[in-house]
Amino acid sequence: MSQNSNSEKPWGGRFKTPTNAFVERFTASVKFDQRLAAHDIKGSIAHAEMLAHVGIISRDDSAEIVAGLKAIESDIADDKFEWSIALEDVHMNIEHALVERIGDVGKKLHTARSRNDQVATDIRLFLREQIDSIVAGLETLMTRLIDLAEREAATLMPGYTHLQTAQPISFGHHMLAWFEMLMRDRDRFIGCRERVNVMPLGAGALAGTTFPIDRSKCALLLGFAAIAENSIDAVSDRDFAIEFAAHASMLMMHFSRMSEEVVLWSSQQFSFVELSDEFCTGSSMMPQKKNPDVPELVRGKSGRVFGHFISLITLMKSQPLAYNKDNQEDKEPLFDTVDTLLDCIRAFADLISSLTINAEAMRKAVEKGFVTATDLADYLVRLGLPFRDAHGVVGNAVRRALDRNCDLCDLTLAEYQEFYPAMTDDVYKILDIDQSLDARTHFGAASPRQVLEACERARQRFSPSISRTT
Repeated sequence: MSQNSNSEKPWGGRFKTPTNAFVERFTASVKFDQRLAAHDIKGSIAHAEMLAHVGIISRDDSAEIVAGLKAIESDIADDKFEWSIALEDVHMNIEHALVERIGDVGKKLHTARSRNDQVATDIRLFLREQIDSIVAGLETLMTRLIDLAEREAATLMPGYTHLQTAQPISFGHHMLAWFEMLMRDRDRFIGCRERVNVMPLGAGALAGTTFPIDRSKCALLLGFAAIAENSIDAVSDRDFAIEFAAHASMLMMHFSRMSEEVVLWSSQQFSFVELSDEFCTGSSMMPQKKNPDVPELVRGKSGRVFGHFISLITLMKSQPLAYNKDNQEDKEPLFDTVDTLLDCIRAFADLISSLTINAEAMRKAVEKGFVTATDLADYLVRLGLPFRDAHGVVGNAVRRALDRNCDLCDLTLAEYQEFYPAMTDDVYKILDIDQSLDARTHFGAASPRQVLEACERARQRFSPSISRTT
């Protein structure tokens, strides 16, 4: 196997034999961690300014380093930067370019710093920014769900358990169930952000540094709310990334359930909603087909994110303190999780805005399946029957309706009195599906009035588009 010189490597002085070419490729991370370039430069600028602030380097040297870093950042943004596998990672590529640009002054940048605390800082800066984007996207989707729930607060649809028709609800009430799921997801990400927003910089390789650095200065410059207390823990754990992946998995589980319902509802068997053509594709063989590809793909991508969570938690499970090369494997699953979440959030937000609601089909579905059976049992309880006995009476009525191939409201009063003599013709008001929905008037229930009140509370419970700078 061929070998490459170690002359340009920051650790090359220790080694006699050049790095094997395969090992160089195998251990390099620059193909994927170059995504951290802007965050790496941001951290390096703060570090250089702090070094000058405490007198470790001169202010002139710091200014030259900062100017060089900003020029490199511009080259990267303009796709003019040449990345090298021989330089291993994003950090050394940028530092090497800095030295080439400004000379030996650039070599002073790494004073009192290790790639260990550098990369831990970069990842936290990256993830903090991405969580803000995820929360903002969720808030957009949640706002659209509230808007839809308000419009459809009185639109009858069947509520299901075991995917069997259970009780009448409204489409708006169902949309608010989605909202509540996403509200918890949003809050989990906000809580995760607080634990991400802790600065590792200054921890060095694992034990800190002998230089009189000012970590508070760097934290202020980088917008961190806190500083990592323990230098070993600061560089060795990725639990913040694992926590993010766990919350991402929860969100994707919710998206998968929501997607499944959209797929069902848009099928010809349900026809509750119609998806815009923009969110569907056709069949190469069957010209009549309109396939709900977007929700299907969101549903499928849940497995991808679940897998990344398992990868990250497995990656960390057997590592001794402090830093190990294993942690190079944290970035690709983390990056893909972020990208997948942002795409799925956007897909759902756009899809919700484009839904056409088929109220007539939903109402016809409500009229099947004896959805007012529980209302009838409650009516009997109010007449004096214990609920368990009332349950049995209604069960007999349902069986009679099944035998006659009719609905409960089609049974005669004489038949109802046969089941329980105290029933009167007011039973038919109880069996009316609109009245059944309207009667659910307590907090959190499905009546249109309660749905509208819940929409108002929902708007008050979260404040979209809040800027989070620290």
